[in-house]
Amino acid sequence: MTSAPSPPEPLPGARLLFSLDPAIAYLNHGSAGAVPVPVQRVQQRLRDEVDANPQRFYTRGLYERIAHARRHIAGFFGADPDGTALVANTTVGIAVVLHSLGLGTGDEVVTTDHRYGTVDYAVDGTGATRRTIPIPLDAPTGKIVAAVRDAVTPGRTRLVVVDLVASSTARLFPVAEIAQALRGTGIPLLVDGAHAPGSIALDVDALGADFFVGNVHKWGFAPRGTAILTVPPAWRNRIRPLVRSWADPDGYPANVEYGGTLDYTPWLAAPTGLFTLRTLGPERVRAHNVALARYGQHVLATALGVDPDTLPDPGGPVPMRLIPLPGNGFADPTAAVTAAVALRDRIADELRTEVAVNPWHGRLLLRVSAQVYNRPEEYERLAQRLPALLR
Repeated sequence: MTSAPSPPEPLPGARLLFSLDPAIAYLNHGSAGAVPVPVQRVQQRLRDEVDANPQRFYTRGLYERIAHARRHIAGFFGADPDGTALVANTTVGIAVVLHSLGLGTGDEVVTTDHRYGTVDYAVDGTGATRRTIPIPLDAPTGKIVAAVRDAVTPGRTRLVVVDLVASSTARLFPVAEIAQALRGTGIPLLVDGAHAPGSIALDVDALGADFFVGNVHKWGFAPRGTAILTVPPAWRNRIRPLVRSWADPDGYPANVEYGGTLDYTPWLAAPTGLFTLRTLGPERVRAHNVALARYGQHVLATALGVDPDTLPDPGGPVPMRLIPLPGNGFADPTAAVTAAVALRDRIADELRTEVAVNPWHGRLLLRVSAQVYNRPEEYERLAQRLPALLR
């Protein structure tokens, strides 16, 4: 049996950067993130500025301020600022891509069974057919790439959607290799990078994807409502916003970003979140979070009687880990979703701990995240109390 990993040393002062309820063990940074206090304060000052003179805020230099924030955010993650638009979240970015491609009946979109659930709704709304590729939790890189390449059909497949870090399974996908395998087929690749910015070493342009969408408000310390959509030059003239506004003549990316009297304060405050991450040290933060998530996975698995050697490998350094929960599984997908939500809420209410519980192929997967405000004892306390709750 693999020896227990050691927890990392805490980053001095990092816990004080957050206003999370100290009575709650927040082991679910991956779902909605957590905004550092300095970023909250900057956003509040921006809200105060808006309310002090709304007319001035929306009509004097707003385009330029958004563009400045966009350049800062895009550059931080290795994305071309001229090809990057700020959007509210990954769901919106994916909708923009699907809308721009003009998909319809007879078209096919290929995804994997690790995809985020709302992608199904987005694709179904276009009239296109979804084709889902099964990828085992422990599949090696070569088999993943081959499965995607073998699933596409030139002339029928109009788009491939692959997660970079899957929400339901915390699996890191080899999207650069998939992009290379699809090159020359005429089939574009959309990378769902909802969990990528800030959680892993990321160079968006180096991935070689046709479209990349990623949330900055999860692991990038930005206010919620901040994400990037990056598009290479060949596609930019084809991007169409979901709502046409006064920036429509300006083309991409302004036509996607601007929507009148929206709340732009999350985007304008986002560079402060990246400054916070840079101050802590991105590599240092990632190393801490990966090590702590691995430690938490091990102590929880051991407490639940799961052999740590059988735990799914995420495929790379990610700050989220899975523990497959004991049980016989669910034949009815709806019942699995209901059970997952009920268990997540019981853990929150009875154990005062926030985690994610996701159904996957009839099984329930407990997903724990790790961020600089977490401590080893939070996972240890959950490990002590969770077995009794599950019984």
